[in-house]
Amino acid sequence: MRLLRFLVAIACLAAGAIVGALNRAPVVIDLGFSRLPTNLGVSLLVALLLGVLIGGLAISASVVLPMRRRLARAERQGATTAPTSGR
Repeated sequence: MRLLRFLVAIACLAAGAIVGALNRAPVVIDLGFSRLPTNLGVSLLVALLLGVLIGGLAISASVVLPMRRRLARAERQGATTAPTSGR
């Protein structure tokens, strides 16, 4: 499993390097208050990274956190209703 993760990480790095190398056209990103001159490949990779991070946060907020709360509530209820052994 560790080898598979390593291979996927290397493949993603290689794909990022290829995208960055093939898209060398200069672009200017206008943010309204600032202008950022950069390469097209860099801007594509940053946009992809931001999308992954925002998507991960959205999934975490909408799925993982409610499940953790439910699990904690169920564990508390299980601890209070568990029978005690009277030896």
